[in-house]
Amino acid sequence: MSIRNRWLMISVGLGILLNPLNSSMVSVAIPRLQHVFQLDYTVVSWIIFSFYIASAIAQPIMGKASDLFGRRRIFLSGLVVSFVASLLAPLSLNFGWLIVFRIVQSIGTSMMVAVGMAIVRIHIREKQATALSVLSIFLSGAAAIGPFIGGVIIHWWGWPAIFLVNIPFVVTSFLLAWRHIPNDVPSMTSVARNMSFRRWSDWIDAPGVLLFTVGLVALLVGLLSAKSSGQISFSNVIVGLIGFVGLAAFVRHELKAKAPFFPLRTFAKYPAMTWVNVEFMVVNLLFYSLFFGLPSYLQIVRHVSEFHTGMLMLSLGLCSLVASPMAGRWIDKSGPRPALLMSGVLMTFGSVWIVIMSLDQTSPVISVCVALAAFGISNGLNSVAMQAALFQSSPKEIIGVASGIFNTSRYLGTILSSLLISSVMGDNFSFEGFRVLGIILTLISLSLVFVNWRHKESGQLHES
Repeated sequence: MSIRNRWLMISVGLGILLNPLNSSMVSVAIPRLQHVFQLDYTVVSWIIFSFYIASAIAQPIMGKASDLFGRRRIFLSGLVVSFVASLLAPLSLNFGWLIVFRIVQSIGTSMMVAVGMAIVRIHIREKQATALSVLSIFLSGAAAIGPFIGGVIIHWWGWPAIFLVNIPFVVTSFLLAWRHIPNDVPSMTSVARNMSFRRWSDWIDAPGVLLFTVGLVALLVGLLSAKSSGQISFSNVIVGLIGFVGLAAFVRHELKAKAPFFPLRTFAKYPAMTWVNVEFMVVNLLFYSLFFGLPSYLQIVRHVSEFHTGMLMLSLGLCSLVASPMAGRWIDKSGPRPALLMSGVLMTFGSVWIVIMSLDQTSPVISVCVALAAFGISNGLNSVAMQAALFQSSPKEIIGVASGIFNTSRYLGTILSSLLISSVMGDNFSFEGFRVLGIILTLISLSLVFVNWRHKESGQLHES
């Protein structure tokens, strides 16, 4: 690979790592935010919901926008948006403003993720597979070490530092990208300028985006408000119903839309691919329930500092990074199903360990590393095996659409994990709540083991 291409890789890598880094650092910051803003976990969990909802919406839209405005322009604009959000978030007057800047940050970082891979595919012709694998390391590595970085900087400099730490990455990436990312040729900016508002709306499927956002947010507000207050009020029911109606209208609209935001018709046409996405959503529900739940448990219930929480969480990321390349070689020989079966077994073991650990309130804190290692290895297996299963189940002509749906499944699983934690824990984390969470995760992971065992025995992907 030439020196120029290496610098291009670095400039893109430093940009795309901001999305997983910021989504993972916050896992250690939640107890501190609860204390600073005097809020319960249910309310503070919107720091997670808002980021993933915005990412799920922004990434496909920005991918489309890059076709009109150019990938270089979208990438550089994303860096500017991320810079502004990172500067303003620490100045938030209240939690509401912090959520606003968190959403802006999610949009900015999503702009880079949406076009980063495409920039490498277009401009790096030699050893392209190696280049894409390096970008994957930027993404997975940032997610893996995010809790560790978050724990260290919060311990020494407070929660605003998890936003300010982005600035060196943003500035470096911008300077390198400005110099090393070539201009897009040909540019379709003139076409974009001549588009009418109605054509813009149809092009991005604005009605679909609006229905999805309103429906999902209203449903989450209704469910979380009922849990937070401890009772189901008339207003909770109304908001929840608005959410259900909005999502139902979204499904109906997407089935009829010519250029849908979320191509639901693809699910009906390819049931095997549909199951892969459902399984991927469940896998992320399991993983992120531990990822976001354990740091709060350690700090609130076991009184572990942010610094030591970050150190403990590092075992999760390291095990995941070590397992991924080993999983690749295994899957090349045996296919994805054996690895997915082993992943389910590991998550079941880790979930059972959570239950055992919460039964003994005097157990050493270091014992959480057993569950973290089990979930970390399983995540390394899943990151490769689920992608391989997607490629097996998706026709080549729709692999781009399939990849977009696949990423959305990840975000939905993450959102569901936060909803599960909020529903189980309520206002306060406790040994009992963490035990219930462990039991639920055990039941879900056992179901995955059963399904993958059936598939392994039959030697076929699931088809509905």
